[in-house]
Amino acid sequence: MRPSADDRALLRARRARVLDAMGEGVMLLPAATEQLRSGDTHFPFRQDSDFGYVTGFPEPDAVAVLVAGAEKPYTLFVRQRDPEQAVWVGPRAGVEGAIEDYEADVAHPLDVLEKELPAVLGKATQVFLPLGREDALTRRLWTLVRWAHAQRPRTGAGPSVLRDSGDILHELRLTKEPAEIARLRDTIAIAAEAHREAMRTVRPGMHEYEIEAMIDAIFRRRGATGPAYPSIVASGANATILHYTANDRPVAPDELLLIDAGSERAGYCADVTRTFPTGRRYSPPQRDLYDAVLASQLAAIAAACPGTTLEAIHSTAVRVLVEALLALELLSGSVDEAVEKETYKRFYMHRTSHWLGRDVHDVGQYRIGDTPRALEPGMVFTVEPGLYVPVDADDVPAPFRGIGIRIEDDVLVTASGVEVLSAAVPKQVEEIETLRAAAHA
Repeated sequence: MRPSADDRALLRARRARVLDAMGEGVMLLPAATEQLRSGDTHFPFRQDSDFGYVTGFPEPDAVAVLVAGAEKPYTLFVRQRDPEQAVWVGPRAGVEGAIEDYEADVAHPLDVLEKELPAVLGKATQVFLPLGREDALTRRLWTLVRWAHAQRPRTGAGPSVLRDSGDILHELRLTKEPAEIARLRDTIAIAAEAHREAMRTVRPGMHEYEIEAMIDAIFRRRGATGPAYPSIVASGANATILHYTANDRPVAPDELLLIDAGSERAGYCADVTRTFPTGRRYSPPQRDLYDAVLASQLAAIAAACPGTTLEAIHSTAVRVLVEALLALELLSGSVDEAVEKETYKRFYMHRTSHWLGRDVHDVGQYRIGDTPRALEPGMVFTVEPGLYVPVDADDVPAPFRGIGIRIEDDVLVTASGVEVLSAAVPKQVEEIETLRAAAHA
């Protein structure tokens, strides 16, 4: 689909920032490639996040070339139009669409990559390339870069420096533009609707996969491409498995259900988790642990502001959890001792936050050298403390065993503080129990 005028202007501005940050040299960005699922059936295609960020081009098997200082700095190599193929899977943009719709200064068929690109690389002093990619298209680019470098003794020109394109792109992606924040709001609103509907409708006897299907259906009905990651629908002790995705157990009465599910829309991801009772109310042990996680999350969010760090936010969350674990006698000793010796990691083993954006675990450095990175307006991250008591923890009071709780929100750093973008999803006990009572009415 042809990008809107606003999107084309946004992409032009992004490319200008990339070219300016490069200083000199050439950046090579491969698109994602189609992946076989089985036989001749492919997995649903999802564009490479860096390539999509710079080009907006939605098709596989393409290469973007940015040349700093060139009169025509933006070239796309794409698949040619194919009328026969269009009958089966739809039309391609082709060379014509790459110029007319996606505003490439120059476009070529991908088939001539090895013919056209050497002349560009032969004049480049440095090359930017995604160092973490390993696929056939990226290998073609590496071969061409090595060839250009090998010509230096003969020609006196060609690249002598190789840099990761993420050094530039991931820094730019870390701070979201207003249009990106608007898209994040859209997809998070979709995820919020799905979580509220689950709270209103889940009943014991349903299977986890039925709940997953309901959540995914809401994502699609609201215009998302689908889940941003495999939805976690974990009932009972399954919630103590951090990345549980089997989703095949029937939901039992009077246990907890942890749902970690986020939609993806227009290339941006939501990531929201809630934990609620399958019955009408939390039992006293469930409530004790839930209150501990909620207090930890609220304290962590309250500590977030421009200038602080995700490390500091994590430390705040950990101390509140440790205080609760000591009060409930799941840990012994002092708060400082438990934090220093990390004895809490038996029940809370992951970090509190990660960046969020085009990827669920979005790009951007967490530390600058040895120093944790300071938060700035426009950054988006999660806050997701949890407690997970193993079912076989024989030294823990029996009512706590097999309980897993996580509460996760998506948070935007603003000029004056933070905004919880997923605030529409209930997390206070009274709100949740009101919805659960409706589910059992």
